Amino acid sequence: MVEDLLGNYFTRQRTLELKPGLAAFIAFLAVLISGMAPARAASFTASLDRDTITLGETATLSLKFEGGKPEQLPSSMTVSNLQLVLVGGPAHFGININGNSTTYDTFSYVVTPTQAGQFTIPALTANVGGQTLTSQPLKLTVTQPGAPPPAGGNTDSQIAFARLTLPKKEVYAGETITADLQLFYRQETQLAREPQITGAPADGFTVGKIAGGNQTAVQIGNAIFNDIPAKIALTANKTGTLNIGPVTISLVLLVPSNNRDADQFFDPFGMLRHTMQKQFTVATGTFDVNSRPLPVENTPTNFNGAVGNYTLAVTAGPTNITVGDPITLRIQIAGRGDFDALRLPDQSGWNGFKLFPPTSKVETSDPLGIEGTKTFEEIVAPQTADVRELPQISFSFFNPDDGKYHMLAQPAAPLVVKAAGASPLPVMAANKNSAPENQPPQDILPIKEKLGALAQIPVGRDSVEPLIAKPIFLITQSVPVLAFLAAFAWRRRADNLANNPRLRRQRAVAQIVRDGLHDLKKFAAANQPDEFFALLFRLLQEQLGERLDCPASAITENVIDEHPVLRGAPKTTLDALRELFQLCNQARYAPMRGASELNSVAAKLEQTLGELQEVKA
Repeated sequence: MVEDLLGNYFTRQRTLELKPGLAAFIAFLAVLISGMAPARAASFTASLDRDTITLGETATLSLKFEGGKPEQLPSSMTVSNLQLVLVGGPAHFGININGNSTTYDTFSYVVTPTQAGQFTIPALTANVGGQTLTSQPLKLTVTQPGAPPPAGGNTDSQIAFARLTLPKKEVYAGETITADLQLFYRQETQLAREPQITGAPADGFTVGKIAGGNQTAVQIGNAIFNDIPAKIALTANKTGTLNIGPVTISLVLLVPSNNRDADQFFDPFGMLRHTMQKQFTVATGTFDVNSRPLPVENTPTNFNGAVGNYTLAVTAGPTNITVGDPITLRIQIAGRGDFDALRLPDQSGWNGFKLFPPTSKVETSDPLGIEGTKTFEEIVAPQTADVRELPQISFSFFNPDDGKYHMLAQPAAPLVVKAAGASPLPVMAANKNSAPENQPPQDILPIKEKLGALAQIPVGRDSVEPLIAKPIFLITQSVPVLAFLAAFAWRRRADNLANNPRLRRQRAVAQIVRDGLHDLKKFAAANQPDEFFALLFRLLQEQLGERLDCPASAITENVIDEHPVLRGAPKTTLDALRELFQLCNQARYAPMRGASELNSVAAKLEQTLGELQEVKA
């Protein structure tokens, strides 16, 4: 009705001459009526930039919202072998057509297929301005890339292709093999950028590292191709029929072109080589592999799942120690296989030893990481002087090359363990007063037959007091008794320390803490924050290691929340420990300045260590 009214007005405006006031009133009325018209409702549409792609390529899904923005959109979605990841949005657009302005927002998702086939992206739902809007479903066709020609086949029409070769079609569960991947492209083309592996589906295999080789030129059929080789480490993780492929590779080539229209100005005589950039997606074939379980017969009792070909070497030291002293045990397993699956050999016969948590390190000697050495390092400590040897260490593995189990053993190593304080004291050479060589021997004195006359001891000032009545005599006689008691107490203390390594460590840590607190105050007075916090961190490690009965070097902030002994500690003590660890971490990039601040931290440490000593292990 508004359009009819405006149409009649402009039609009559051509033939009639209205008064200026009337014309202005009609124009104002038209604008007012158009402003009162209802606003356009919100809309939501979904679209794909293309509905057919090749496996290894991606498509873009665009969600267009007009008249409002959605409240929330997921960052990723999975739809039946399609992965949708949000990569952009919102992109705001405005269009003005014949005086009518329209604005809308667009969100973009990258659609990545995992296999070829026909797929349907279902209708999507979004909440816009309190309205629930639904888009239409979309169809996407994913085609299989050009399959590689068979070996010795016709490659004249191929510009690029890929091949995958497996060393064998039967493996054992847990066995690691290397697959050869080759990318071929014609020699008259050039790589515009490095090829990218866009997909390597493997059902039943764990795909490891991929190592590339040197490019070579080979002749296949009547054409010369550049060959880029690579090797892929594959580990069978289950039994049954496994499959690998197709491996898809995306590459961009500069292909020779006969189109010279754009280069007439720069190359009027056609002397230069003309190329055009073109993207290719190639794929290998698909291979099935039979994975067999490990044989049950003749399985060693200590077999822990190692599959491959290995050697064993064990070193330990020192071997002449005191009860409670640490021995470093190094177990090196070298060879070929899946080093991530190797575990420490069985240690069930280590009675009389205390075992600390082991550490492991892998050193590989090949680019794929399947050849090298895995070293386990563990600290063991004898708890009694009756221990005479380190137990035998054995390691079993299954060799898929010969299909047999093998057991490697390191014989028991002799060990000398002494009780603390039981070492013999050094013998002091006695002083000998040798008699003069020419002194004549003394004659034997005869027994005195007559004792003589008895005399009475006078009583008074000048009287002689008997020796037994003098205090010096009593003190002199008590010295041997006191010396015996002191020696007995010292011996009991030495035996107690020899049989209690925990007590020895407690006293040693107490001395370290006392000396460390004294040094902390010196560093604080000299305003040396680096040395201050380095010593503070070491004191925390020593005190926590003594309380938790573990090596001090292994102490980190994580033990506050993970170790069961600290769960019974007061919350204030745990909070103080966290604060001290955080101050040590902050000191690396934001050092604390001022002697007063360092003194306050030292006082807090002294209080916290005192509270920590009350925690019962």
